Amino acid sequence: MKKVLIINGHPDKNSLSTELANRYRAGTEKAGVDSELINLCDLEFSPILKHGYRQRTDWEPDLIKAWAAIKSADQLVFVYPTWWGTQPALLKGFIERVFLPGFAFAYRNDSVWWDKLLKGKSARLIVTMDTPSWYYRWIYKQPGHNAMKKGILNFCGVKPVKVTSFSPVKGSSKTTLSKWLNKVEDLGYKDMKS
Repeated sequence: MKKVLIINGHPDKNSLSTELANRYRAGTEKAGVDSELINLCDLEFSPILKHGYRQRTDWEPDLIKAWAAIKSADQLVFVYPTWWGTQPALLKGFIERVFLPGFAFAYRNDSVWWDKLLKGKSARLIVTMDTPSWYYRWIYKQPGHNAMKKGILNFCGVKPVKVTSFSPVKGSSKTTLSKWLNKVEDLGYKDMKS
């Protein structure tokens, strides 16, 4: 049976991202798949990679648990808003602390190539933004989507990575928000059936 880990990267638990994460999870459960949800705002950890890659900072207990959940998952689902074109600092800090050399990827000696240690996993990004999707795609060239999909997840071997965006959030009606929530629940169901 497929194991799914949903990571809510919004720093405020009372957010649209939290609602979307919960609805995606409801969809997986309708499909008979038990998924795990991690709200990063509930974890206790420093989001700062204090020494870069020069010296490893020991993981806090919550990061140890989160890494175990990532390793055992078949599919990773990241839910977050786009702020300043990319991920919130909390999610970026989580990735920097957890997706480390020797864990998510491994450099090869005397080579420009690396080993992708998360091969066999797939991912979905569920992203909200105030910028219209067409503008984010054609004018900004999707910096946040590219960073998560190509620069992080594909780099570590996670493929395929599907992206679902909802925008603009600002000024959206209750009807529109309800449609988005229903769509995400359907995605949770369909992702488990594919």
